[in-house]
Amino acid sequence: MAKKLFRALALLLVPFIASILIRLIYLTNKKNFHVPKTVGDEPTIFACWHGELLMLPYLYFYYRKIPHAKVLISSHFDGMLISKTIKYFGLDTISGSTNRNSTRVLIQGIKALKDGYDIGITPDGPKGPRHEVADGVVVMAQKTNSKVVLIRIIPTKYWQLSSWDKFIIPKPFGTLNYYTTAPIDLGDLELQEARDLIKTELQKHEI
Repeated sequence: MAKKLFRALALLLVPFIASILIRLIYLTNKKNFHVPKTVGDEPTIFACWHGELLMLPYLYFYYRKIPHAKVLISSHFDGMLISKTIKYFGLDTISGSTNRNSTRVLIQGIKALKDGYDIGITPDGPKGPRHEVADGVVVMAQKTNSKVVLIRIIPTKYWQLSSWDKFIIPKPFGTLNYYTTAPIDLGDLELQEARDLIKTELQKHEI
């Protein structure tokens, strides 16, 4: 009973507080966008490492003034907290992972892209291994002929947690460096080729 009560209170309070803190972090940091001016208007897959997820909404808003995206989030309790936090930024979610319940999640992601939504995904999430690319991002891109924009979010000042993804929380009064690729077409690549390309591009900028 106590655990259920704790979780209910956490789901009620934590996302709201987290959304305020994320906004404060963004407002108190300088921002450098090392990115293409546009990624096109067609539905796109935006992908970043799980450990750099926190400040992703603001990169998305750089390209989309009106949010129209669904983010793949773990169905575990921590994923529920993230899902509710993301919704304060006007983003929808798809619950699950590309490891567990992979078929259902991929079908929902493919349908969302075909319905005109952008997709947000962490290629190494929700449980790792860290910085290893799972199949899901490639499958969704190839099944829908969607392009992939790869993202790194690198702050100059940050805390780094001891979690599997070494989750990064930017500190105030530093600089947030956003890096993205131009939209990448994975359509003609074999699965492993596409995974290797994604990993190589994401590793070009490291903390």
